[in-house]
Amino acid sequence: MTMINSKCLQCGYETEYSPKDKSCKKCGFEWRFAKYNLDEIKVGYAEKIKNRPFNLWRYHELLPGDKLLPEISLGEGGTPLIPANNLGMMLGLKNLYFKDERQNPSTSFKDRQAAITITALKEAGINEVVVASTGNVALSYSAYSARASIKLWAFITSLVNEIKMQETALYGTEVIKVTGNYDQTKKVAAQFAKERGFYVDNGVRSIPTVEGMKTLSYEISEQLGEIIKPSTTPWKSPDWYIQSVSGGLGPIGVIKGYEELVEMDLVEKVPKIANIQVEGCAPMTDAWKQNKKTAIPVNNPKTRIATLATGDPGYTYTLLCEMMERNNGGTFEKVSDEEAFRAMHILAKMEGISVEPATAVAFAGLINLVRNGTIKPDELVVINCTGHTIPVQQYILGDNWIQNININESNIKPVPEDGLLSALESVNPRKFKNILIVDDTPLAVRLISRILQAQGTYNLFEANNGKEALEIISKNNIDLILLDLMMPEIDGFGVIDSLKSNEITASIPVIVITAKELTNTEKNRLSNKIDVLQKGNFLNDEFLEEIKKILDN
Repeated sequence: MTMINSKCLQCGYETEYSPKDKSCKKCGFEWRFAKYNLDEIKVGYAEKIKNRPFNLWRYHELLPGDKLLPEISLGEGGTPLIPANNLGMMLGLKNLYFKDERQNPSTSFKDRQAAITITALKEAGINEVVVASTGNVALSYSAYSARASIKLWAFITSLVNEIKMQETALYGTEVIKVTGNYDQTKKVAAQFAKERGFYVDNGVRSIPTVEGMKTLSYEISEQLGEIIKPSTTPWKSPDWYIQSVSGGLGPIGVIKGYEELVEMDLVEKVPKIANIQVEGCAPMTDAWKQNKKTAIPVNNPKTRIATLATGDPGYTYTLLCEMMERNNGGTFEKVSDEEAFRAMHILAKMEGISVEPATAVAFAGLINLVRNGTIKPDELVVINCTGHTIPVQQYILGDNWIQNININESNIKPVPEDGLLSALESVNPRKFKNILIVDDTPLAVRLISRILQAQGTYNLFEANNGKEALEIISKNNIDLILLDLMMPEIDGFGVIDSLKSNEITASIPVIVITAKELTNTEKNRLSNKIDVLQKGNFLNDEFLEEIKKILDN
């Protein structure tokens, strides 16, 4: 049995942990952390757990509870760490990974805190629980409460999508819809729990929730240790950990986990933390930018991303700042709803992943931090892909997300059986449809192809060098060329010179895409009609705008 104490973050008083204790027995402060005998646990720990199943219970010596209750588990944790190669190339980041928390049982990282908390409460004999939620917490706790035969009362702000409310109710949870913001919902839930004598989950003030979130740092470090070798420690930390934040629980759990890992000599450092908020509700970011250690409350959040609408994080922000300062620091950033929705499109088209808006906020923050130079090209970055999207709202896709073909005798002429493609193309006719991509880097060709395929019906040709490109051009009616400059055999300059010398090909528009800084002489070799984009500095929409300028002329 693992001995675990709770330590007060105000007076430092330690006592044996019990889920029934809501505050420090000495000073009454509600914020406490779990404390373990790390000197004893760390001996041969990496080797000891090597053959255990890869899920969050792999680290059970460092989690609360006297025993494991496998009958409650739904397979939480153990989510993959996936390289974001296309997005990384687009941003000029060499080592970008996302922790795919969508693959948890209820498709969000909240399953970590729910699994640990419900297990601890079941062991303590607690049978009725109250939570306040903006959606994901209610879903996760509902699933695990159903497994544990615990009665759950979920107070959900009316801003939450009704589909999530309906799914929550499906588990047998008592759903109480509160017409108000999340902070008001929390107060109503707390008052209800107090009157009934029920256990209320208090987020970062509840020890099991923080312990559940710290398993993210354990898994990420162990996975990076396998990917990046050699290392001075058994596991490896990233340079940056990025997550969208509302109340701040996730980053606090992650930092606590990394502090333990450093103390056990499993990793070399605590990463810098990037906390990303949405502009319409950014009490932490606003305070951070004003060098304040107390959050600036937002009484009326103005955002469509309800899961991030915590207007007053209270002491959590102060605690988070303290934890960042005593380690390697980090930053807070905010993005607009529109930037988040744009990031949803980019992720789907670039990496093939569909994410919830809150996750997209983190990725939009990443883009901004790369643009302003906060994150450097050589740094190792891990971003928390916190959850899967719910059915996509119209305001995300816009009005023209689908095109209709109405086939009837009155508005379409008969076409040959093999002419269906022509009929489909007539929906969105383009002046230029045959595009040649010339690059000796397969990853770059794939990235550009995906961007174009996501935008319309194009005939795409690919060449790995200048000689191959000229052969394709001689045999096909190419309308646009996307051209790298630095290639073997015939380089990009040679291709352009050859095109100019032939009156048949001289008018083909060319966009040069290069990682090379051009000299004045090289710039002069490119005509004024040729656009130049730098690799690593262009983003999806900017790239498309350059292409569309030519296609629409």
